[in-house]
Amino acid sequence: MTNAEGHPALVGEGLGRSFLVKPAKRKVAALNDVSFTIATGSLTAWVGPDGAGKTTLLRLAAGLLKPDTGTLKVLGIDVAANPQAVQDRISYMPQRFGLYDDLSVQENLDLYADLHGVTRDERAKRYARLMEMTDLGRFTQRLAGKLSGGMKQKLGLACTLVRSPELLLLDEPTVGVDPLSRRELWQIVAQLRKDEKITVVISTAYLDEAERCSQVFLLREGQLLASGVPETVRRHAERLCFVATPPPGEPARLLQARLLDDTKHVVDSVPQAGEVRFIRRPDANDPRAFESLAGAPVREVPARLEDGFMVLLRERQAEKKMVSVDPAPAWSAPRTNSSANTIDTVIEVKDLVRKFGDFTAVENTSFDVRRGEVFGLLGPNGAGKTTTFRMLCGLLPATSGSLRVAGVDLRRAGAPARRRIGYVAQKFALYGDLTVTENLRFFAGAYGLHRREASERIEAVVGQFNLGDQQGTASSQLPRGYKQRLAMAAALLHEPEILFLDEPTSGTDPVARREFWRRITALALGGTTVVVTTHFMEEAEYCDRIVIQDAGKVLAIGSPQEVRGQAGAHADTSTEPREPKEPLNMEAAFISIVRRARSSASQPDTKRPST
Repeated sequence: MTNAEGHPALVGEGLGRSFLVKPAKRKVAALNDVSFTIATGSLTAWVGPDGAGKTTLLRLAAGLLKPDTGTLKVLGIDVAANPQAVQDRISYMPQRFGLYDDLSVQENLDLYADLHGVTRDERAKRYARLMEMTDLGRFTQRLAGKLSGGMKQKLGLACTLVRSPELLLLDEPTVGVDPLSRRELWQIVAQLRKDEKITVVISTAYLDEAERCSQVFLLREGQLLASGVPETVRRHAERLCFVATPPPGEPARLLQARLLDDTKHVVDSVPQAGEVRFIRRPDANDPRAFESLAGAPVREVPARLEDGFMVLLRERQAEKKMVSVDPAPAWSAPRTNSSANTIDTVIEVKDLVRKFGDFTAVENTSFDVRRGEVFGLLGPNGAGKTTTFRMLCGLLPATSGSLRVAGVDLRRAGAPARRRIGYVAQKFALYGDLTVTENLRFFAGAYGLHRREASERIEAVVGQFNLGDQQGTASSQLPRGYKQRLAMAAALLHEPEILFLDEPTSGTDPVARREFWRRITALALGGTTVVVTTHFMEEAEYCDRIVIQDAGKVLAIGSPQEVRGQAGAHADTSTEPREPKEPLNMEAAFISIVRRARSSASQPDTKRPST
């Protein structure tokens, strides 16, 4: 399909682009001989692991970079020769869209309208449309810095669309966004395509998002591995996909870990609704005979886009040894104690409250976490989970309530507890100008490790997280997946008892997420307690127990199975198709629980006397 001028939306031929990595002063190829055609009016996804070249490609299309080799035509224009002509007809939303926190929603919109020369008459019509689509009309006077993550993303998209473009480029627009906001953003994109007939090109780490697209391009290390309709990629995993049911009482993550380690027979495995989905190697025999399954019941299921994606990546990826555990680890459920002061309880929260002026961010929250448990904090953007998280880490004082971590009352003596915890922040607290090794030396000193002990621990974590080939690279130059590894390595230098992880996999691809959770499983088996926040609902399945918060209140608590049970028949699965025998997934359960709570909160209190 072509536009009114008879051109496809984008045509790339033999594109190549390299970057100089500092301070090592070596060149890295971001794109290598990439060719493609994208039809006008289509919805196209670029997917691939961290460092695959997705952002570089979108920046080339936006005229912000020039290729070293090859040509790229956007709307029939050579973008390298005439970038301004392209930029006058497109809109581009980068990963870190530049909102101004000290300006209101309306002031941000006006600023971008001024920059794009949008007339007053055009603004009146355009603003009304954007506010209706994003549901931001009620918040036009609110400062952008006071918006939740999901609302910021919607405002960023609105600012990108203050004029009507022919082509919309979106670089991972749903990173760090909760499932509800993610669904709303996609509804906005769908509405734009329907009403304004624009071409949309998106890069994403979510493979379920790519399944919505008419065309998918799969990149790895700057090279194009596959392209076509989602079915083309999905076909690579046909007749290879199965679901196994773990023994009663055993966490799905342990069976998943054994299968992930079984590289002779298994391409990939991931927890799914209390079970484990896995892909057998094409040359493997009947999966029911795999020793790694230990006799677990198995059934075949249809392939998904993500399954085909993983098969293609593994075919072209040299096998890497992952963190290993006993293939049949001894496991028993954490003991439940009537007394919260026993050694098995490492975190105890009672009636926790945190206020910022008149605003209550966390309201009367109570739960406990046991030694060796993986505990998840989930909730929409702005739900209060990060505030809860920061109080648990001793980074933010509670307004009221009690909070004990590692046997220490954080309201009275936080320093002793902090020495026994590790913390990976949402934005990875690394020093961009320091190399990998220099960052690790700095954090070793901060944790009180010196000389031989520091050297031994640095050597250990460099090996554990496969950072050896990056030791001389500045952390600012690392792909996101490597930044995540480095942040984890730094947090584990002092071998903490409790590890806090705040959205550690946000924006990372499925391969990096598997590796990350494989390490978490190994840590939990070794007795480390892990507390994690995440917006990937599949990751809730790795947890022993989860809490769902919204508006500062606990809506649900329990094992993933118990929480799915609380959602039950009320869950909306109309946009989340599943096989008839497939259990309710966590994303549908999460959305159901949050929507039901919000609906109840918006209903008038019929018991309250009228005045």
